Amino acid sequence: MLTVAEALAAIVSEVTPAAPTAVALRDSLGLILAEQIVSDCDSPPFDKALMDGFAVRIADLDDGRATLRVVDEITAGNVPSCPVDSGEAAQIMTGAPIPNGADAVVRVEDTNVTPSDDGTNHVNIETHPPSVGTNIMYQGTAMRVGDGILPAGRRIRPQEVGVLAELGHARIAAIPRPRIGVLATGDELVPVDATPAAGQIRNSNEMMLLAQIARAGGDAVSLGIARDKRDELRECIQQGLQCDFLLLSGGVSAGKLDLVPSELQAAGVNELFHKVRVKPGKPIWFGRFSGRPSPETNSSGGPTYVFGLPGNPVSSMVCFELFVRTAIRRYLGMEFVEPKPIKARLTVEHASRGDRPTYYPARLEWANDGPQVTPVNWQGSADLRSTVEANSMALFPAGDHVHKPGDAIESIEWKED
Repeated sequence: MLTVAEALAAIVSEVTPAAPTAVALRDSLGLILAEQIVSDCDSPPFDKALMDGFAVRIADLDDGRATLRVVDEITAGNVPSCPVDSGEAAQIMTGAPIPNGADAVVRVEDTNVTPSDDGTNHVNIETHPPSVGTNIMYQGTAMRVGDGILPAGRRIRPQEVGVLAELGHARIAAIPRPRIGVLATGDELVPVDATPAAGQIRNSNEMMLLAQIARAGGDAVSLGIARDKRDELRECIQQGLQCDFLLLSGGVSAGKLDLVPSELQAAGVNELFHKVRVKPGKPIWFGRFSGRPSPETNSSGGPTYVFGLPGNPVSSMVCFELFVRTAIRRYLGMEFVEPKPIKARLTVEHASRGDRPTYYPARLEWANDGPQVTPVNWQGSADLRSTVEANSMALFPAGDHVHKPGDAIESIEWKED
């Protein structure tokens, strides 16, 4: 039986990053950038005003007071018509270019304009003495030509979209979201909008996994419920193998109706491991199917990565966060793919026991003295209710231990990548 570290290493070794594709910038949110972005321009491209006001010469405002002749009005999108000489000022709007000769901008709130007899306007300034560069953003302050701006492997957020737009990238190379099929198995399952009869339960695992996939950056595909009948399961597996990933929930243990491993083998899926020393989630299964046809060429396409997840909901949820999320991150070409534990201070006494490390639903919070973690009142792998109070998993090692408040405990936060 593999350890968690060995299982994660096997996943990272087996899963191949997907090939990038050209994507319109407006459709790129949440995708993984597949190219390095280098600036081809300065930003800002000219010295510009950061406030509405008057562009002035510092030498004219020794004590912060002056009356200056207004020689120009510069709005955003236009350029100065003349320089600013001694005793002069130019009215300027936010974002407009600074005229030659000016070395500061006095905000409009510190000024008032009066007309003169000769038809020109004068601005009266009363403020603290400004320094060179006050309310000016100089050319190239944010980035310069040749600067590396975004590395390949970065998830694209709204701010990345904005920077890419500023640099003129209407299309980018990005890793497409993997299509991930979810198939729930079991005679006991009914749809979530049905009323369960005796011995039945609603299909909560499928809905939960679809949500976890979306949060991890995948394109979730619902494959419904397969009953514990080989013909039905076989047909559903064939459908799921057309996806980039296939997740099966239930049927992977050693019971009489745990048909998933044998049916995956019959479908040509190569088993890479079955069972991991972890609690909850020991029966997890992982394999690779290499015979997926490409719709365009009818030849061998990319592989399908297959996970058989335990049917108990918390087991399924924990295995997704540990193993499936790692596989998705690897497929997307991210730099760091394995879970990143956070050392947190335990807030309460907690007893743990057993021959496997336990990933225990917990509440991770940040206090003034650092992160702290509190296990929730969890009743075992079938207790999905308790997880709504949790935002992380606290890792308690194998063996019998009594952990004291203040002990350092590794925790893995549940969050979007």
